Amino acid sequence: MSLTCGVDVGGTKIAGAIVDTDGSVLEEHRVESPATDTEAIEDAIADLVAELASRHEIEAVGVGAAGYISASRSEVMFAPNLAWRDVDLRSELEERVDVPVVIENDANAAAWGEFRFGAAADADDLLLVTVGTGVGGGIVNDGEVFRGSFGAAAEIGHLRVVPDGRECGCGNRGCLEQYGSGTALVRSARAEAQTPEAAALLAAAGGDPERITGPMITTLAQQGDPFCVAQLAETGRWLGEGIASLAAVLDPAVVVLGGGVSDAGDLLLEPIRTAFLDQLPAREYRPEAEIRLATLGNRAGMIGAADLARRR
Repeated sequence: MSLTCGVDVGGTKIAGAIVDTDGSVLEEHRVESPATDTEAIEDAIADLVAELASRHEIEAVGVGAAGYISASRSEVMFAPNLAWRDVDLRSELEERVDVPVVIENDANAAAWGEFRFGAAADADDLLLVTVGTGVGGGIVNDGEVFRGSFGAAAEIGHLRVVPDGRECGCGNRGCLEQYGSGTALVRSARAEAQTPEAAALLAAAGGDPERITGPMITTLAQQGDPFCVAQLAETGRWLGEGIASLAAVLDPAVVVLGGGVSDAGDLLLEPIRTAFLDQLPAREYRPEAEIRLATLGNRAGMIGAADLARRR
């Protein structure tokens, strides 16, 4: 059986898994991410791979990293939450792990995982929208990951939705992730935490608005709290309108919603679907994309990266 190792590198943790040809995870392991030290990150990845490879014979390693990855799937050009800047990560890691390595954007890897083994396994293409700290995306078109000419495609969180809107970490203003992300959800709830409508949420946070979290909002919404339901609905509206704009360009058959905020399920999904259909151009004259929840959870990136390494 062909085995590969998939690694998901984030700002706080590095997760790795041994994955077989069916997308099944045989073993996984996690370590802390030394995000501010490039060499330490590479050492941590190599050590994690070595730990897993000591019990499984692997043929390649796929690494998913949040950032701009070159079209050759070798260099990390820019990673906003990590110390990498124009680093030939593939070469650096291949010296350490002694098997072929493929570097991929983390959302691209997750999109491929959901396309091959998850929510869109029955489709020919998909648009993945990941909603967490920011808004990420991945595109699979005609059975292939779409990376663009320079490897930086599908940064959908930086679709401009509000001219001269909130300042974004990318340097522009009014990006989708400033309105439709988990960070935006929490920001909005904290801003309104002193209103009577938010009493239950503020009480859950011990009376301190700064202790309000996304999971806290989701939990209360699932219990029927009207304020928290409305907060998720507003986040969903922004996402649905953004997806409608993307559908006008990409025309995907399936849109898959992933990321931590998607744990809210229908409380987020239904407002997304409503706003999507309200804003979809020429809706009455075209087929409508199906919007589904991701099924692989936080393993999607590892599974996708491992499979892309196998297909290298």
